[in-house]
Amino acid sequence: MQIDLAKYLSDRMQDEFKKIKDPGPVITIAREYGCPAKIIARLLSEELTKKMQVKGVEKIWRYVTKEILAESARTLELEPEKIKYVFQYEQKSLIDEVLSAQLYKYYKSDRKIRNTIAKVIRNIACEGHVIIVGRGGVAITHDIPKSLHIMLEAPLEWRSLRISEKYNMTIEDAKKECIDVDKKRQQFREIFEGKNTDYTRYDITFNCMTLSVEEIVRIIIKAAELRKLF
Repeated sequence: MQIDLAKYLSDRMQDEFKKIKDPGPVITIAREYGCPAKIIARLLSEELTKKMQVKGVEKIWRYVTKEILAESARTLELEPEKIKYVFQYEQKSLIDEVLSAQLYKYYKSDRKIRNTIAKVIRNIACEGHVIIVGRGGVAITHDIPKSLHIMLEAPLEWRSLRISEKYNMTIEDAKKECIDVDKKRQQFREIFEGKNTDYTRYDITFNCMTLSVEEIVRIIIKAAELRKLF
């Protein structure tokens, strides 16, 4: 399935890309578990919108994450709960697929769901002025000229401490949670990117332990300016 999706992204999406005159701009943010991606995306969207207003351009930068689930479910004509497992980095077994096909009238295959997610993310990116948090965004949008791809990382101990405090867990349990989620997120990205491909590379990687949220946002804005995203 990974090979099929990788081919789908490299071939089918290229055809769609040609139909769009000027796709983007788009920024994608991937992260290791425990890194503050959402707050960075929120602040970044606010600051980029202000930059546009200073230039006299009435464009609002927005960030999306959970909205992708809702839009994908709407496109598939399913309840969000039916496809939520994909966003929780889970995958159906062959037995689950067979049983679902027999039990549910509006059954959609794992492949159909993931292809739809890719299309939704691609469409959002092409609309432009958007920050996509997670969801394999770098692979799906890597060929858009007006794009910037960010990775947030930090030492495991630092991330474990944050998760421990946030969810009232022991450090050891938090560390296991970080390792487990990181592994699932990597597997999720590989579904769209394939393994060991250039699509897994980011433009900038930040260490969230040594850089503040504000510093990261300022650096991304400067990079976006240099890349002429606004």
